[in-house]
Amino acid sequence: MSTATPPEAPFGQSFPPASVEFTADVLLDMRPALEGFYGIPQETRLLFSTLAALPGLRVSGLLQMSTRRVKGGVAPDASLSEAERIHRYSRAVDSLKGQSAADWKIDVADWLGALLHKWALRWGAWTGLAPIRLKGFETRAFRDFVWQQLFARSVPPSERERVLRSDYRVCASPWRWMHLTGIERAWLLGKSRYPRMDTRGVNIFIAQTPYPGRVSPGTALVIHYHDAIPVLMPHTISDRAFHQASHFHALASNVRDGAWFICVSEATRKDLIGLFPEAEPRAVTIHNMLPSHYYPSAPEPERVAGIVRRYQHGDFVPPKSQKSNRTYRLVRRFGNEADRSHFYEQAFNEKSRFLLMVSTIEPRKNHLRLLEAWEALRDQVDKDLKLVFVGHIGWDYKDLLDGCETWIEQGGLFMLHGVPADALRVLYRHALVTVCPSVGEGFDFSGVEAMRCGGVVAASDIAVHREVYGNAAEYFDPYDTTGLVQALRRLIDAPDSDARREALRRAGEEQSARYLPERIVPQWEAFIMRVAQEIRETK
Repeated sequence: MSTATPPEAPFGQSFPPASVEFTADVLLDMRPALEGFYGIPQETRLLFSTLAALPGLRVSGLLQMSTRRVKGGVAPDASLSEAERIHRYSRAVDSLKGQSAADWKIDVADWLGALLHKWALRWGAWTGLAPIRLKGFETRAFRDFVWQQLFARSVPPSERERVLRSDYRVCASPWRWMHLTGIERAWLLGKSRYPRMDTRGVNIFIAQTPYPGRVSPGTALVIHYHDAIPVLMPHTISDRAFHQASHFHALASNVRDGAWFICVSEATRKDLIGLFPEAEPRAVTIHNMLPSHYYPSAPEPERVAGIVRRYQHGDFVPPKSQKSNRTYRLVRRFGNEADRSHFYEQAFNEKSRFLLMVSTIEPRKNHLRLLEAWEALRDQVDKDLKLVFVGHIGWDYKDLLDGCETWIEQGGLFMLHGVPADALRVLYRHALVTVCPSVGEGFDFSGVEAMRCGGVVAASDIAVHREVYGNAAEYFDPYDTTGLVQALRRLIDAPDSDARREALRRAGEEQSARYLPERIVPQWEAFIMRVAQEIRETK
């Protein structure tokens, strides 16, 4: 690896001594980590931690919210006292946490400021002038906030000091406002154009999903591309008009700007190239990686009842935007605590059998298909077979929740959310089968997580599952309830079902090992070196 001359250091930071081999200054989009739990947020946290461990890289994070402006931070050229710097960093923390205004006058000022900000974004996008200035945020005085808010849900505590060595940049402009700026121009002129961010001092900016912005000359834009579902399956997503348009127009702009694409599966890469063939030379596949929370372990059946009891949804009231007066009862009622304790001890003892599905409740995840198949299995095979759904309630959930309520009250179905990784590992290990019935995916963590924990997986027969799960899953047609029933019966009711499950368990341990960090991180390192080499050659 050759030593390159580093660019001008941003925000008063010093570069490594000349003896330190320099590869690249990497800025990583951290917006998903601020706003979510599983999936893309998890991968964002893991990627930051693993890149921060690579020698010769200086990794920083971009702090940006989807719909709110981020206040605070320190401008690169600001000359401030230590107290004032800390104050401005502290304002950024308040803003990221959603702190409300102190009184009505600030509310009015915020409204006016937002109006001006949106017009400034339009002006910058249309004229190419007035790039978005990124401010600095130093971790040193806010270590607890950075760890708890950005990393603790996915990164093991052993890596805490590693991720806390990095600092951040603040983008005040909300991600959604930047998207809308480009969409408006596409509506008027047929081609999107987005504001430019001032990324001087950054060699590589890695964005999660198509990014509604451009970068400074000398910065390579890399899109960590998870799936093309907003374009190819728009009927399955939330806020359809916005997400379909924002994904397509930002993706088209990124392709025109010569961005690189890291696709999380070859199936996703093929979808990208199907939409934009010109992206093929700059699109590569690097699969997602598994966190260290998931690993083979000895059975712990005594923990299952407590986990199911502790993390149930309770009553669910749809948000006001749904204009629904319905309250869904998603936990069984009991007359007293003794009855409750007795029920869970009986429902999840060492002999209990349950199916598991881990996913946000949304149409493409296909919960209803599994619910129908489970009902048939209860009638045909085992009236005591339980079903456990783990995941947040997303959108278009009415039909599923309507179908679940009666079963919940009868004690056959359980809906959980916010299950931490250690507890989820136990559920994966003890589920009879973890079912992944999606009709569309970019990667699908739940199957390989279950395999890593010693679980057995049945998955829909879609291209990405065949790629990611290989021969370590029992496959079925996601549109055929009877086929799903038959696949599950092969695993739980056939004469050789025990042997089938054991074979899948062994195959799953080997298959899931492909996504451990030690297998994935070298691919990222090689990619970054490739991009850094291109940057050096074009200077």
